[in-house]
Amino acid sequence: MDQSPHILVVDDHHEIRDLLSKYLSRNGFRISEADGGTKMRHVLKTAAIDLIVLDVMMPGEDGLTLCRHIRETENIPVILLTALGEETDRIVGLEIGADDYVTKPFNPRELLARIKSVLRRSQSVPQPQKVAEESEVLDFDGWSLNVARRELVSPDGVTVPMSAADFRLLITFLQRPSIVLSRDQLLDLTSGRTAQLFDRSIDNQVSRLRKKIEEDPKAPKFIKTVRGGGYVFAGKVSGKVPSSVPDEEDDH
Repeated sequence: MDQSPHILVVDDHHEIRDLLSKYLSRNGFRISEADGGTKMRHVLKTAAIDLIVLDVMMPGEDGLTLCRHIRETENIPVILLTALGEETDRIVGLEIGADDYVTKPFNPRELLARIKSVLRRSQSVPQPQKVAEESEVLDFDGWSLNVARRELVSPDGVTVPMSAADFRLLITFLQRPSIVLSRDQLLDLTSGRTAQLFDRSIDNQVSRLRKKIEEDPKAPKFIKTVRGGGYVFAGKVSGKVPSSVPDEEDDH
């Protein structure tokens, strides 16, 4: 059985689909094509797709709408094809979960390089531990994170305010305790290309989170720096599913 990565090219222009399919096939990929959302959904139901190359400017359901649908239903990397100068499309696409983008007109070699990069990142990211992934409340050394409500409570019973970025980073660590995570992996798991786009250093995010949960941020016992490797969450994490979760508005 052919184990080469399976790429789905979604574009309403037959010439572009044909060009990309032939070029990517010559470079070792299996290819499926779709001219829009209906065919894309059919392919996703009938084939195991490793990455989607998705054009933004399409009639009917555009690429941003389809990207949002993919993120709600699938865990498949997406690379957007965007028009030259349409910065808003690129930003919105990254915000809703695209992994990367290439601007039209593009060199197929650039797209190939980005496909290989995204596949390499997606395949190397450590998966959440099962107990932590399924739990609605994660505990560590007296601290408690209610995942459903995005509420962090200290050992003293004080609710600690958290931004969306704080929450994403903390849950990433709690779901992967004792696993060394590189800076690139943390960027992929928390913000993807969005973080790089807005120049948000992962080191600054870690520093902010340490100030919230560490007794001494300069000598952290939870989020430890690994020389040349990144960061590791050194605390012991336990998870539980509460009998009920209060129905409250998310204030963070």
